[in-house]
Order: sequence, then structure tokens, then C-alpha cells
Amino acid sequence: MEGGGAQYNPRTVEEVFRDFKGRRAGMIKALTTDVEEFYQQCDPEKENLCLYGFPSEQWEVNLPAEEVPPELPEPALGINFARDGMQEKDWLSLVAVHSDAWLLSVAFYFGARFGFDKADRKRLFNMINDLPTIFEVVTGGVAKKQTKEKSLVSNHSSNKSKSNSKVAKHSKASQPKDEEQGLDEEDEDELGETLCGACGENYASDEFWICCDACEKWFHGKCVKITPARAEHIKQYKCPSCSNKRARP
Repeated sequence: MEGGGAQYNPRTVEEVFRDFKGRRAGMIKALTTDVEEFYQQCDPEKENLCLYGFPSEQWEVNLPAEEVPPELPEPALGINFARDGMQEKDWLSLVAVHSDAWLLSVAFYFGARFGFDKADRKRLFNMINDLPTIFEVVTGGVAKKQTKEKSLVSNHSSNKSKSNSKVAKHSKASQPKDEEQGLDEEDEDELGETLCGACGENYASDEFWICCDACEKWFHGKCVKITPARAEHIKQYKCPSCSNKRARP
């Protein structure tokens, strides 16, 4: 992978943390100060793209590594496909969440590779945990409690307008049990026979589902990484498979 300088393998907790901070700084640049350039590079018409951060505090949008298994854990694949199906701030937040997960996986990959013991792993995690996540930086530090409350409000408002969209129809499935008593039994029977287009499992009344506007297949929100709150901002949802088809020449 070019653009990040020579590869090196950090071997101590301090070196791994320094590597983590460099990669994190590069990805934060992509999602904040360099966001216009990042947005343009994530063209949905291109193949699966990933956002990479480098120890040199640089970032790069590129295709995933061809080697299997890769030298390092790979970032989230196909971030460009969701770009035009969401509001920009929600898309950037989604990329930020995946970027946080990738940074942790790389850091603890080094820890496993070079034999960090329990004390070393704990020290590394505490050092990392003292920094704001990329998601917190990009979103302005939204508290978990506020996010949960927003999701509940989104679910409730979606239930009231269930006839207006396929997403709203299933968002009632994520309501607390004491609000489920008002569910339409015919809808429950119909959805009970529906299979998730990703995992093949049946519909369950305590799960959030979303329908692809292209192929009209239903998916667990968790299988396609869409939350009820995020679904509120999607005008036309396309599942990963349909997004892939769109990106091919």
C-alpha cells in the first residue's frame, strides 16, 4: 500500500500506541479537514474502496489488499457504495465507526503478534481509551445516552408513519415489548415468513429490518449495518449486493 511510508512493525506498547495515534490522525483528517477530497475519492461507481490510515498521519482511499490473508487486518470494504444513499453526515459517521474498529484491530493484531501479556494489553487499551474515538471527533462527541434516546424516538415516529416507507414498517419491530401490543397481527404473520437476504434467518418481532428498494429483499438491520436512526435519513436504500452491481461498469 503506497502513501503511508515504509511498513514497520511496532513491538512495544508505546510503539503500538504511537502507530495507533498516527493512523487515527490520518483518518480524522480524511473525515474532517480533508473531507471534500475524501468525499470525491469515494465514488460509488468505482469498485470496493477502503479508507486507510498510516502511522505517518496520512490517509488513502484505495482498493483492498490482494494478498490473502493480508499483512494487516483490512478496513471496512465498500465504503463508497453507501455514499449517495445517506446524508453526508450520517455516511461520515458510519465510516468513522468502522475506522475506530479497524484501528483497534490493527493495534491488538500487533499485540497478539508480539506476545503482549494481559498487563500489556490492558495498558495499551487504557492508553487508547483516553483518546476520543474518531466517531466522537466527527460527530462532535455525541453521548451514548443521547444516541439511544434518538433511536427510540426515531423508532416511535417511524411506527406512526409505517404506511409511508418500507423502512418504517419494520422499525416497529425494534420497539420495547410494552409497545408491541399494538402491532398488526397480519403484518406479523406476513413478516414471520420473510427471510433475511443476508443471513437467511426468519423475521423476529424484536429485530429491526429494512427493505432494498432495488431488489425488494428484506434484511436484518444488523446484517447490513443499518440502525433505525440511520434508516430515517436514507431516501432510497440499496443493499450491498445491488450497490455492487451499480458500481460495476
